[in-house]
Amino acid sequence: MGAMRPTVLLFDIDGTLVTTGGAGRRSMDFAFEQLHGRRDACDSFSMSGMTDRAIVRKALNIIGAEDSTGAIDAVIAAYLAHLTEEVRRVDDQRYRVFPGMREAVLEARSRTGFAVGLGTGNVREGARVKLERVGIYDQFAFGGFGCDAEDRVELIRCGAKAGAALLGAPVDDCRVVVIGDTPKDVHAARGIGAECIGVGTGTYTAEALLKAGANVAYPDFTHREAMTVLLGGR
Repeated sequence: MGAMRPTVLLFDIDGTLVTTGGAGRRSMDFAFEQLHGRRDACDSFSMSGMTDRAIVRKALNIIGAEDSTGAIDAVIAAYLAHLTEEVRRVDDQRYRVFPGMREAVLEARSRTGFAVGLGTGNVREGARVKLERVGIYDQFAFGGFGCDAEDRVELIRCGAKAGAALLGAPVDDCRVVVIGDTPKDVHAARGIGAECIGVGTGTYTAEALLKAGANVAYPDFTHREAMTVLLGGR
C-alpha cells in the first residue's frame, strides 16, 4: 500500500455532529421577529444544508425586506444573541452529539497527517456556541464557515485550504473529506473534488445521500465501516 496522502476532514455541525433540539431554528425565528416583526420568515423553506447568510437572505426576500449586507449582518447579530440563550435552555436529552461522532473526531485527531476541521454553514460564532455546549468545539483547529462564504462550495473550499495549510501541503495534494447529512454537503464536496461521507442522522436517509452522490453513507457513525473509510483504510 502506498503512503497515505495528507488528509483534511471537514465535519458539518447540525444534523451531522450534533442535534441542538431546534435551538438554531428558534433563534433565527426570534431574530426576524425582533427586527422585522415576522417570526414566520423562514417557515416556507428548509434550512437544512443552507449557510446562515443564505438563510437570512432568502427569508428577507420572502418578507419583502432589503437583503443588503448590513441588513443580513443585523439579523445574524440578533440570531447569535438569541442562540446563546436558546442553547442554554435545551435539555441534555434533546441536545447531544450523534453516536460515534465524538469518537471519530478524537481518533482522527490522534493520527499523523490528519487535519480535523469544520465545514459548516454556521457563522464561526454560531459554531462555537453550538459545539461548546457539548464540549467539542476545541477539537477543531480550523474550518470553513458561513461567514467565509455564503455559497457552500466556496466555504468548503476555504476549509480545505485552511486544513492543507496546517498540514503544510498544497491542497491539491491532500485527500479532502466532507462529512455531512444533506445533499448540499454532498454537492459542496463534489464542487471542490472532495470525497463525501454521508450520515443519515439529519433530515435525509443514508440512501438519499448516496443517491445525491455521496461516496459512502451510513445511518450513523457507529456503522462498522465508517471509521475505516474516514481514516482512508488505516
